[in-house]
Amino acid sequence: MSRRRRAEKRVPDPDPRYNSPLVSCLINMVMREGKKSLAQLIVYRAFERVAEKLGKGDPIDLILGALENIRPRLEVKSRRVGGATYQVPVEISFERQQSLAFRWLIDAARKRNGIPFTEALALEIVDAYNNTGVVVKKRQDTHRMARANRAFVHLRW
Repeated sequence: MSRRRRAEKRVPDPDPRYNSPLVSCLINMVMREGKKSLAQLIVYRAFERVAEKLGKGDPIDLILGALENIRPRLEVKSRRVGGATYQVPVEISFERQQSLAFRWLIDAARKRNGIPFTEALALEIVDAYNNTGVVVKKRQDTHRMARANRAFVHLRW
């Protein structure tokens, strides 16, 4: 880790269709081997499927609603104190909440075998919007772990 200065946060350029940096971030996380046009195609088709399934218009509002349901607020970090390792609950910054939510969403979609990734991503977004599914369970497990270790909150620094 550099001791010189803090790295500055770079906001990704907004995507061409929805003009949203949030969608651009999702596209960048879906992208593999630098194939951005393919990642854009996948995400845009998934958004169309989500809007079709939920019967609501704006996909940006749908993805924001889904993100609100899957963003973790707390997580546990390992701290070593006097020879023992404790799981200490800590609050998460907004950027980390967002990146964890996107990462969990994409991983859950990739683990759905037997259907195209576009369809899997759309189903995961719909599940997250309806507050069900694998990603919501992962968030609840993370919060449950943090609540179980509340006794060690005084070890946070």
